[in-house]
Amino acid sequence: MKKLFFILLSIFASSWSYSQSIPTRNEVGAAHCPDQIAPITPPFDMPQPVRPLFPDRIISIVHKGAKRGKPCTKAIQKAIDELSDKGGGTVLIPSGKWLTGRIIMKSNINLHLEKDAELHFSGNIKDYLPVVFTRNEGIEMYSLGALIYANDSQNIAITGKGKLIGPGTQCEIFKEHTLKDAIEDFVSQTPLDKRIYDGQEGRILFLPMFFAPVHSSNILVEGVTFENSIFWNIVPQYCENIIIRGITVNSVGHGRTDGIDIESSRNALIEYCTLNCGDDCFTIKAGRGKDGLRINRPAENIVIRHSLALSGAGGVTCGSETAGMIRNMYVHDCVFEGTNNGLLFKTRRPRGGGGENLHYERIRLNIPGPAIHWDMLGSQRWVGELANRMPVRPINPLTPLFRDITFKDIIVENCRQLINLIGIPESPINGVFIQNMHAQCSKLINLQDVDGFVITNSEIHSKNDTISMTDSRNVMFINTRFDIPDRNIKYEYAGKLVRPALK
Repeated sequence: MKKLFFILLSIFASSWSYSQSIPTRNEVGAAHCPDQIAPITPPFDMPQPVRPLFPDRIISIVHKGAKRGKPCTKAIQKAIDELSDKGGGTVLIPSGKWLTGRIIMKSNINLHLEKDAELHFSGNIKDYLPVVFTRNEGIEMYSLGALIYANDSQNIAITGKGKLIGPGTQCEIFKEHTLKDAIEDFVSQTPLDKRIYDGQEGRILFLPMFFAPVHSSNILVEGVTFENSIFWNIVPQYCENIIIRGITVNSVGHGRTDGIDIESSRNALIEYCTLNCGDDCFTIKAGRGKDGLRINRPAENIVIRHSLALSGAGGVTCGSETAGMIRNMYVHDCVFEGTNNGLLFKTRRPRGGGGENLHYERIRLNIPGPAIHWDMLGSQRWVGELANRMPVRPINPLTPLFRDITFKDIIVENCRQLINLIGIPESPINGVFIQNMHAQCSKLINLQDVDGFVITNSEIHSKNDTISMTDSRNVMFINTRFDIPDRNIKYEYAGKLVRPALK
C-alpha cells in the first residue's frame, strides 16, 4: 500500500455543554429583523454591505393609471421607466390587490410595497414575452426569465411590508412546462442564441423565477413576503453586492420552489429571513456541467445569519449546480426546524466545481433527516450510470470536489441520522472539521469516500451504536463522548483504503 490510511478513535469523557449563545427559534427570522445592518465578521475578506440609496422622488402606480383588481402591468412599468430616466426613485405599490405580468426593474429604482399591498402575478405565458436572457438550473438560455426581472441594472430594491404573490401551479405557465429530462441533456448541445424557449409554436418553456436580476449590482430585498411561487423565489445571477434581509418566503406548493438562490454571484448578505419552501431554503449555486464551466463564475463571499428555515429539502444547501465553485461562505446564528436535511452539500460527477472554505457556526437543528449530509453521486434518473459509485472514474474538468468545511457550536435537538457523507472515490470529501457539537440522533455516522474527518469536544446521544465507513480515512474523534446503548460503538468497515489503527 503506497499510502497509509487509518482511523484514529479517541473517546474521552466530555464535560462540554453547548453555548447558551446559540439562538432559538424565537430569536431569528423576519420577525426579529432590526432596522440597522450590523457589521459582518466572516473568516475571509469581504466588503461590508451597504444599502443602495435612492433619490427622494416617489411615484405611486395609481398616478400612472393603475386600478385595484385590474391588470396594471403597463402602469407599473411606466412608473419604473420614467423614474429611472430621471435618475431614479421609489415606485409605490399602495395597499390593496394589484394584478400584473412581468415587471422589468431598472437602475436606481426601489419598488416599495406598502403594508397590506398585494401584487398578484399572472400565470399566462403572453404576460412574460418576449423572452429574456436568463439562467435556468445553471444553464444559460432565453426564456420567460422572472416575474420581476432585471438585466445590467445598478441600485435596485424591492422593499416594504407588502406581499408578492405568484400564480400558483394551476396556471398556464406551469401546465405548459413539460420537460422531464435533465436540463443539460436537452439544452447544452444547442448554441446559446438558439436556446429560445417561449412555449410558442411547439417550443417548450422553462418556469420563470420570482425575482431574478442578472448582471446587476447593489441589490436590496427587504421586508416583503413572497408567496405561491411556481419556481425558485429570489435568484441573483452574475450579480454582486446583494443584501436580502427581513423577508419571508411561503412557497410550499410543489417540489421546485427554492427560497433564496445565490447563483454565480458575490458579496451577499442574507439575514433575518424566514423561509418555508417546497425545495431547498438557503441555496448556493454556481452553474451546471459544461455550460457552467464555460462561464466559470463562482458563488463567493456569502454570509447567512440570524435566519430561520422551516419546511424545505435543505436548510442551507450547496449545489447541486456547482461548476464555477462555491467558496467563502459563513453561516452563523441560524435555526433550521423541519427541513428534510439540515446542512446539505450536493453535486454530481458531470456537474463540476464543488465547494471550499465553508464555515458554519452557532447553528440549531431540529429536523427529520440527516443533520449534515453530502451527496456527490445523485440518482440514475439524472446522471445515468455516473450515479454508480464504481468503477473509479478518471479525473476530468467536470470532477467535483469539496474541501475545507468547518462546523462549530452546533446543537442538534433531533434528527434521523447525525452525519451521512457520500463522496466519490476519485474525489473524496476532504477536510471536514466539527467542533463543539451537542446532538440527539436516531442513527450515528456514515462515511463513504471521505479523506479527513474530525469531531472534537462534542457529545453525541444516539439510539443506534454503529459508525459505518467505506474507503474513508484520517477519521478522528477527539474528546468526544458517545452516549449509546451498551456504551459500546460498533464499527463497520468496507473498502481497501480503510484500516482501523485503534479501536
